[in-house]
Amino acid sequence: MSGIGLTVGALACGMALGTVFFGGLWWTVRRALAATNPGVWIGFSALLRMAVAASVLYFFARLGLPSLIACLCGLLVARGTIKRLTRIAC
Repeated sequence: MSGIGLTVGALACGMALGTVFFGGLWWTVRRALAATNPGVWIGFSALLRMAVAASVLYFFARLGLPSLIACLCGLLVARGTIKRLTRIAC
């Protein structure tokens, strides 16, 4: 894969990773509010989300610094999007 293709792929994977990570966080918090044991929900979710994020970021770090930076930029873009989509009107 060429350099630009790899960077674009890393950006897309970062956006997908951010959507899964921050969307999962939002889903977990909403679910934990109604759960009888919210600590289990939050603990298991955090462990799972961090394991997935660390694995993906490690993969792109092995491909090189431009890929890692593109993946992190995609993750931040997804964070802003999820934050905007899940905003609660006051």
